[in-house]
Amino acid sequence: MSIHRFVYPHPQKAAEACARHILMRLEEALSGQPWASLAISGGSSPKPIFEILAATRFAWDRVHLFWVDERAVPPNDPQSNYGMAENLFIKPAHIPHRNVHRIHGELRPDEAARQYSGEIRSVFELAPDQLPHFDVIHRGIGADGHTASLFPGEPLIEDRDGIAAAVYVEKMTQYRITLLPGVLLAAKHSVVFATGEDKAEVIHQILEGPYDPARLPAQIVSHHGRGLAWFLDQAAASRLE
Repeated sequence: MSIHRFVYPHPQKAAEACARHILMRLEEALSGQPWASLAISGGSSPKPIFEILAATRFAWDRVHLFWVDERAVPPNDPQSNYGMAENLFIKPAHIPHRNVHRIHGELRPDEAARQYSGEIRSVFELAPDQLPHFDVIHRGIGADGHTASLFPGEPLIEDRDGIAAAVYVEKMTQYRITLLPGVLLAAKHSVVFATGEDKAEVIHQILEGPYDPARLPAQIVSHHGRGLAWFLDQAAASRLE
């Protein structure tokens, strides 16, 4: 396991560094294979990363784009992770439609998860017992310690075999579809981007507190993943030793 922490004075500097890191890892992947895979997260925090990526001249036609999780909403809903990425990243970067593998949040949640798992299996040409090895997975974290849509107390935190599943998030009164821990752990490279003082305490607990993934799901990859890099601003890192 290799974990690197990078701390920057301001959120924008952290976003720029995170975007450069993603691009470097994708470029490395493309040097030895015909296409690279990137799974992205939603929420408001990655917006500057998407804008930087979209403005960068890159072989986006050789990158296949996936999602770490999605809300059970149509793609034109303001809450849609896909919708945000389409406007800020996909369209400006001219990523071909054939390379975009969204989660169909407008379907019944269990059907959306089944369909997404099937598409991943098809793109990666997986055997029935295999998991995909994404070149890069980008994740955020919540102030409660969740990552992807794996929230504290979620039984699927222990799942190491499945690809994606529908989960009901009680605090949000909403279904979501999420990649499962086995996929997050299998990634060749993972990046976590987090900024703001409201994340400082949970980041301290995740990285320096006792291991308790049922309470802090973000610890799963932070303690057992490989090629993991954290990009933080000073406010988010203020509680770290």
